[in-house]
Amino acid sequence: MYINTVSHYLPEIIIPNEHYTILNGLTDEWIYRRSGIRNRTKASTGENTNTMAIEAVKAAIRGFPHPVREVDLIVGATYTPYDTVGTLAHAVQSHFDIPRARVVSVSSACSSFINAIEIVEGYFATNKATKAIVVASEHNSAYSDDRDEQSGHLWGDGAGAIFISKERLSDVDMEILDLNTTGLAHIGKGVEGVCLRPKNGGLRMPYGKDIFVHATKYMVSEVVDILKKNDYTTEDIGYLIPHQANSRIIGNVSETLGLRNGQLIMNIEGTGNTGCASTLIALSQNWDRFRKDQLIVLTVFGGGYSSGAMLLRK
Repeated sequence: MYINTVSHYLPEIIIPNEHYTILNGLTDEWIYRRSGIRNRTKASTGENTNTMAIEAVKAAIRGFPHPVREVDLIVGATYTPYDTVGTLAHAVQSHFDIPRARVVSVSSACSSFINAIEIVEGYFATNKATKAIVVASEHNSAYSDDRDEQSGHLWGDGAGAIFISKERLSDVDMEILDLNTTGLAHIGKGVEGVCLRPKNGGLRMPYGKDIFVHATKYMVSEVVDILKKNDYTTEDIGYLIPHQANSRIIGNVSETLGLRNGQLIMNIEGTGNTGCASTLIALSQNWDRFRKDQLIVLTVFGGGYSSGAMLLRK
């Protein structure tokens, strides 16, 4: 599989840490030391998971090598849906008038983007599709409570879109060498680690320490396993893009893998935790940095629990 183009959308509204100092006494220094976040992006009135997904796809189309109506598969990824019936994937099909696409959305918390790519892999393998859009979008602020001192200050909103083809379409395509996802609901706090219950407290993270421990462990193991499977080592990594949940988790992952300066890509300081869209947004923001034959590894961990990794070669 090949990535033809990638893009992202971030809302214009920025919420600084000072907002939470006024609201509940959490200082900028306290929030930054524990999470690495100074600002987070927030959808405006009238924006939602679907509208942000559409904006991300609009940006991707500018670099797309064929008409968007030729797409035959659209996969959406989110745990913060605007509508659970007409999903963000349906919204993309409708807006861009894509007549013959299969349409499906997936939710596996913050690993959903990698799960969505794996769904594309399955459709391509069975010859049911050859050109796909994957769009990941999170409207965390629609479900979170800023007054929640445990996690209300962590969440950001945003979306990313990626166009994938079964065969190479141009010399600048990036190859997807391999990907993997793992369900981990049987470990630790599992299903209770992060929860989103719209009529019972909204989006909350009651077991942050448990998440920290398991996210660090499994984001590392996913990287090590996918590299070993493809006869690479950590020395071969050009860039690592981890799920942008917490800078301390990211730092532990980087240190355990023995990464050198400049190999780690982070955007959490300015966006907050944008959920399953975070790695895709970071990939898009840094697309022009990648050079021919470089290996880029994405690694994720999501509530529920779940993990995954994707290995790319420019």
